[in-house]
Amino acid sequence: MTTPVRQRLARILRELSLRRGEFVLASGKTSRYYLDCRQTTLHPEGAYLVGHLILDALARRGWSPGAIGGLTLGADPVAVAASVVSYLEERPIPAFLVRKKAKEHGTRRQIEGAPPAGTAVVLVEDVITTGGSTLQAAEACRAAELPILGAVGLVDREEGGREALAREGIALEALFTASELLAD
Repeated sequence: MTTPVRQRLARILRELSLRRGEFVLASGKTSRYYLDCRQTTLHPEGAYLVGHLILDALARRGWSPGAIGGLTLGADPVAVAASVVSYLEERPIPAFLVRKKAKEHGTRRQIEGAPPAGTAVVLVEDVITTGGSTLQAAEACRAAELPILGAVGLVDREEGGREALAREGIALEALFTASELLAD
């Protein structure tokens, strides 16, 4: 579905986040393009639009999470954007952040802002490639007894992440696909 909000966010993603060239991805694969979505999710308008579209995706899927979050660092601005916009729209959803490993000091938490056990959550991510970051966040959430309704990704690179998540029982709603953003 194309809306003015979605069209504007696509334009911002193409202008600020899409880079062409030769890149090595976190998965170790090489690519002829790179999506540095933090350039968009940390941009004032970009973050606001991301928050709106994430809430639209939740409504489309019928997901009513008690919290929204994912693996640091890519998910952090996405979760916060959705949380802030949810507050502005008077349907607040708290954000949480999943560390790659539990802190070795202080509270020794792996999940910052963790909701109480039993709270249904939606995982978010900026770019889904293999699904590894989202699966790592899912593992921490399951260990904390947080049922996972699904995941929302800003961009699905269409490189197996959706399928990897599905094998673990996690449905993915992607706001954009890489092929869509790469089309001129």
